[in-house]
Formats: sequence, structure tokens, C-alpha cells
Amino acid sequence: MTDIRLVDQPISRNKLKQIAKQGFGDMVKAVVDIEKELMVLGGDLHADEEAWLLDQGSKQENLWGINIYHELDGPDMIEYDSMINIRPKQNNLSRNVEDKKIREIIAAVVTKLIAD
Repeated sequence: MTDIRLVDQPISRNKLKQIAKQGFGDMVKAVVDIEKELMVLGGDLHADEEAWLLDQGSKQENLWGINIYHELDGPDMIEYDSMINIRPKQNNLSRNVEDKKIREIIAAVVTKLIAD
């Protein structure tokens, strides 16, 4: 497993690319805490990253799994797909983040934390 990295300050696209090379190549798995406006990168599974954030005091209802494609721009960069997103209690019945407002918050956090 690659190292899980906390991202609470902006990182460069180049750094994101380096993290991707250690794992999946064209993308990085990430879990975003929409309340704390931070994310973790680099785990083999979203569940590993989610567990790491839970150990740090995050609340599960605020954690959403995504994939970030470092060579794409804007909305195409983010894929809102993860097993950890299946949350019947939050009316999210699929692997995708179904709530448009939550997707917008995730996109804002990712945009803030990945510098061009």
C-alpha cells in the first residue's frame, strides 16, 4: 500500500502526479472530509483512507470517496465513485455521490487543495 497523505494545504499537480505514479498511474484515490475541508490521498482503497480519517476524528457522514485524474481539468478531474459512498441513511444508494450539493462541496475542496 502507498502512504496515505493528509492534504490540508494546497499541493501542486506535479506532486499529485508523483503520488499517482506510486499507485494507479493516471489517478489517485482520495477521501474528502467536507466538514473539515481536507482530504487524504494515496491509499490502495478508499476504505483505508476513510479509516485513517476516522482515527483522526472525522465523522463518517462527512467523508466521501473520489478518484482524481491528475491529467484532466475542471469537473472531469473528479470521479465521484467509491464503495464507501453507499449510505442508505444519507439517501445515497449507489457508489456515486448522488447529492449535487455534496458534489459541489467536494469539487470546491479539491479545487482549493490542488494548485495548478
